[in-house]
Amino acid sequence: MKNILTISNVIVIAVTAILFIVAIFAKGFTHDLLIEAAVLLVSVKLIIMNQKNKIMEQKILDAIEEIKKMQSGS
Repeated sequence: MKNILTISNVIVIAVTAILFIVAIFAKGFTHDLLIEAAVLLVSVKLIIMNQKNKIMEQKILDAIEEIKKMQSGS
């Protein structure tokens, strides 16, 4: 099973990274940069959680399909 990022995940990563870079140039290396970094990390964590949920969902669906096959075969 391939773990490829979806289009929506790529868009979120790109927009967040662009906004982070703009914030670096607009705010400079100040305390506000830590807040921007936190936002970036939250976005990345949400994307990772989304990928894990998709993988787990597929495993559950496969298990349900296997149970259905076992029941119909009996």
